[in-house]
Amino acid sequence: MLSLRRATTPFARVAGSATSTSAAAQPPVIRVPRRAQERAGRGSSGRVATTKPGRTLISCKLPQFNQSAGFTPGRFEETRLCSRGWKHSRSSGDHFTVNSTRAVAHDAGPREPTFGALRVHADLVEALRRAGVVRPTWVQRQLVPKLLRGHNVLCAAETGSGKTLAYLLPVLHRLREAGRPEPDAETRAAILVPSRELADQVASVARALGRPVGLTVGLVGGGRGVGAIKAAFAGGRPDVLVATPGALLKALWRNYVRLDALNFVVVDEADTMFDPSFSGMLGKVLTQTHISENPSDLRGPTPKAQLVVVGATFPGGVGDVLDKVTDLGSMLTIRSQMLHFLLPHVKQTFLKVKGADKLLELSEALKRAEREGAAVLVFCNSASTVNWLGYSLGELGVRHARLQGGMPAAMREGVFRSFQKGLASVLVCTDIASRGLDTQRVRLVVNYDFPETQTDYIHRVGRVGRAGGQMEGEALSFVTHPWDVELVQKIEAAARKRTCLPGMETGNWRPGLKAATDN
Repeated sequence: MLSLRRATTPFARVAGSATSTSAAAQPPVIRVPRRAQERAGRGSSGRVATTKPGRTLISCKLPQFNQSAGFTPGRFEETRLCSRGWKHSRSSGDHFTVNSTRAVAHDAGPREPTFGALRVHADLVEALRRAGVVRPTWVQRQLVPKLLRGHNVLCAAETGSGKTLAYLLPVLHRLREAGRPEPDAETRAAILVPSRELADQVASVARALGRPVGLTVGLVGGGRGVGAIKAAFAGGRPDVLVATPGALLKALWRNYVRLDALNFVVVDEADTMFDPSFSGMLGKVLTQTHISENPSDLRGPTPKAQLVVVGATFPGGVGDVLDKVTDLGSMLTIRSQMLHFLLPHVKQTFLKVKGADKLLELSEALKRAEREGAAVLVFCNSASTVNWLGYSLGELGVRHARLQGGMPAAMREGVFRSFQKGLASVLVCTDIASRGLDTQRVRLVVNYDFPETQTDYIHRVGRVGRAGGQMEGEALSFVTHPWDVELVQKIEAAARKRTCLPGMETGNWRPGLKAATDN
């Protein structure tokens, strides 16, 4: 029989004699480690129950990985991922879905103020009413008053939140209030965008709003010759010029426009415009302008230009470029609460699939969309894949259009217009269609090639559930390669923890910018 003996070390004898009386009077205390207590509370499986009655936030092929909307893992608690084993070849066919938790994107409820309460010109409010736009979104309520007061603003908000209208309204209002200039007056506002398609879209909205208040809008885009740029100024210099950086520099070198006479400079889609591929041209444009440092610089005999920078994400080069043309400390920042979060109004499904099976899965998804009458965007990572996939869909009898950067500008413009008008319900494209373009009729986005970055994922999924649209959006992503899985795991972890995507927490905001996040 095992016998227990009292310790016989000198220290034990002393301690034992000193405490024998009190030990005999009190029962022994058994301390259970905290982790053992937690395991006991979880049951025999040793896992936290992640499902509760009610709506399901994440639904998986394997039910044990489901997570209800009422559960959020602790900050230091290990997150169980459905996609953890997806690098194994046997995981093909596994899938999970992040369900939508909000019915409509950027819904402006009946209690929200109308555009009239923002004190923009009555003719602009009426033009919006005729288009069915009555109440501003959050970003519009924040940005419009600050621009009307003359502040330089850096605005970051999720895709589809209505940023274009947020900067167009104050620009057109202030130009209208300044009165009609002389017939040969210089252009007073320049709006810079990264692509011809986006320039055409912004110019179309600006014309519709500017016409009732007597303002003219011009357009110069990339991919066309000098003759097209010259034609844009044939009828005189427009009040508002929407341009890509390269085309604007060509117009500047040929003296069609003067940048030092501008009253407004808007940089849209900042994450692309401040990318190294554009930042050099953008820097040349901005150094030709006279950017104000405070609202008082907008008045007087030689007023300076008000600067507006908007985007859904911001690269590190923003501060480096802007610091050369204005005082960064004087710029106000507006940042949406949902910036860099997964869009809560879009259902997002991730399917682990072999490369050879992607075409079949895509065909099935397109058949379902056709039955529902939904328009579809299919994203690929390269122009060659767009062309190959287009030929393959054609052989399957799927009517579609293709859009990629290697096409001539005129062809690209015609393709996207035909898609917007409903002449084609499926558009196979590269990321050229993921930035800023208005795709309200799109109800399904398919990532045939999984995007290479989290930023690209946010922009692609943002093509559904746009501001002003009342249709639910859905995204389907095919996950094939190990590097795809690594990115999916980051997205799934952020969805389960309800945090912004890792690595995008700060958004590269430079210290010294004044915050104006009136949430």
